[in-house]
Amino acid sequence: MKKAVYSLAILFILVLLFSCKNTGKKGSEFVFPESDSIPVKEAEKLSREAIDDIVQNIGSPVEMSALLLELDVPFIAEHMASIEQAENLSTNFQKALRLGIYGADLGYLNIYEKTGTAVETLSTINKLADGLRVGQFFDFETLKKLAINKSNVDSLLFLSVRSYNEIDKYLRENDRGNLSALMITGVWLEAQYLACQIVKDYPHLDLKNRIGEQKIIINDLLLLLRPYNESSDEYRELYNDFELLKRQYSDVSITFTPGEPETVEKEGRLVVIQNEESTVVISDDMLEGIIKKTEEIRNRIISL
Repeated sequence: MKKAVYSLAILFILVLLFSCKNTGKKGSEFVFPESDSIPVKEAEKLSREAIDDIVQNIGSPVEMSALLLELDVPFIAEHMASIEQAENLSTNFQKALRLGIYGADLGYLNIYEKTGTAVETLSTINKLADGLRVGQFFDFETLKKLAINKSNVDSLLFLSVRSYNEIDKYLRENDRGNLSALMITGVWLEAQYLACQIVKDYPHLDLKNRIGEQKIIINDLLLLLRPYNESSDEYRELYNDFELLKRQYSDVSITFTPGEPETVEKEGRLVVIQNEESTVVISDDMLEGIIKKTEEIRNRIISL
């Protein structure tokens, strides 16, 4: 069953184009753009298509969890964020970030078929979604039934990912892009945190490389957050945290080599995907710095 679930998770990633490798510079080495290369006013004017590309490249809530399952890493509940504090969240900033964090944890739980805890997490997510006035996109009762019935884990994964996609789309289309950016940041940060905690005890090369590949994503996250950087102290502190995390990635090297193009069907149309292979060079010292900074950011958010 787990192999089937993993295959489905990969299908979600391909169909939704939620793969960080799609952001690469073909046949070249990825380097961070110059700081402040895109003025704030221009960032605010990013087209919907450009933002869609950024969001799609940041990653699905199940992507990192699927990799952990593939590597035969055991489930470790202690690494997930506690849901006990959720009722004490008072601001939309906190709720949106935590909605993303719990979304990543939900993907982790679903992949490993931990249905009991998944129901509790679903309930917390439902309350946060209602608090942000996006609860209409989260069918709690259906998701709860699917979580209880382990034979429907594939449907649970699909509906969970779709719910988050619809929430993100609604927020961005209704001038609430600041909350969308926070939710996406929370999803990415929690998946990154889980990987960083697990790689300490299970130092698989694939997991190290996946953490190294997140160098590509940091700039996208900063681009999403930057228009709101000066709107409050909370946004400013979060943005500055990610600037510091970006520095930890500065010496990580990612080189892309073009591969054979592949034709796939998407929404009834044939689409050519330019495949490529990435080579990641990340030392133990670099990895340690990334882990430490990721822990600092995530744990500070959790303690709010």
